[in-house]
Parts: sequence; C-alpha cells; structure tokens
Amino acid sequence: MNHDCKVCAIKSKAASKLSAEEIEKLSFSCALVKFRKGDSLIRQGTFSTNVAYLRSGLAKIHIAGPYHEQIVRIVKAPSYLGLPTTFGDKINQYSVTVIEAAEVCFIDINAFRYLLNVNNDFSYEILLEICRNELEVFLRCANRTQKQIRGKIADVLIELSERIYNSDIFKIPLTQEDLGNLVDSSRESVSRVLTEFEKDGIIRLSGKKVEIINKKSLLLISANG
Repeated sequence: MNHDCKVCAIKSKAASKLSAEEIEKLSFSCALVKFRKGDSLIRQGTFSTNVAYLRSGLAKIHIAGPYHEQIVRIVKAPSYLGLPTTFGDKINQYSVTVIEAAEVCFIDINAFRYLLNVNNDFSYEILLEICRNELEVFLRCANRTQKQIRGKIADVLIELSERIYNSDIFKIPLTQEDLGNLVDSSRESVSRVLTEFEKDGIIRLSGKKVEIINKKSLLLISANG
C-alpha cells in the first residue's frame, strides 16, 4: 500500500532531516507492506532493489554459513534493513525473517541513494546507524566466542528484557533451536540452562513466557561469562 511519509509517526531520525520536497520524493518511492511471523523480508543471494525500513515488529538477521544458517542479531523496529547493499554490492549478503508481525516500508534504492547524495544530514544519520549495527555485531561476536553457554543465555535474556521489550516479563520470540543458533549451542543446551536458571530462582518459565525474578544474578552471570 502507498504510505505518506509526511504524516508518519514512526519516521526514522534520518528521515526527519529531509526537506518537504525530499519527504515527498521519499513517499513517492516508498511502499508499506504488512508481514506475518515467519515471512521473509530479504533473501540472501537475491538482487537488491530496495532499502527496507522496519516500522513495527521484530525480525532476525541470518546468514548461510558452510554448514548451517547463523542468526546474527535480532532487530527491533524502528530500524533500517539492507543498508550495506545501498553502498556496495547489489546482492543481498544476508537474509531477514519476521519473528513478530511487522510493517515494513520498502524504499526504492535509487531514490534512497539520491537522498544520500543531496542531504548531508540524512547521510550522516544513516552512517551512524550503520556504525551502531556494526559495533553491536562485533560485541556479539566477542561474547559468542569467549563466554560459556550460561553467560550467553543470560545475555539473550537481558537483551530481550532491556532492549527489545523493556520489561522483565516477555515471551521469547525464537524457538529453542533458534536460540541455540543465536548463541552457537544446541537446543538441548539452551533448554538445560533455562531449566537451571528456573531452579536457581533467577527466572520463572511458562512455555515461552519468561519472568526475570532475580535480575542481579542474571547480570552477574552475564558479566562473569
């Protein structure tokens, strides 16, 4: 469906730097699409013609490795997706899949590049987002390789609580197999650690619903790795 960026309440910080004329061009080059859980937003190896702006919902970024798919990070709206192909290769280097119902604005890549060229403030905000995403991936990579499974699961629960849901009560949006993929471990190990956390009085589990009841202990486990 068409979307009027002028009246959008979920503009990106970058889009807020555009002039009225540039916003008009953005609206003309933008299509709003709704997705359900499990739908694919971006497929690795396909030709990129759009930049995606996640207006609402959650998505996972994953990449095909030599042996299996690797989940790189969870993305919370609002956030841009597919920015690397804006500046470099025209082929998508990773996949993005919806894990909670989402609304996404697809922006024509040529219009997006035009805005980058004519508006320095817009370009600066996009560059900042790319830098933040890169630093997050680097930190996650270090944690994956240097922490034990308890520390990595603690990190995921803290991220879901503080960055994704802003609450100590939430539903895990991933399967235990996906959680294992996210922390480089098996589904069985993830299940075991979650059970241990519950027995230790750190969390309360009810299906996929988690309640963190001892945040201090969880933070300590995360810090000690």
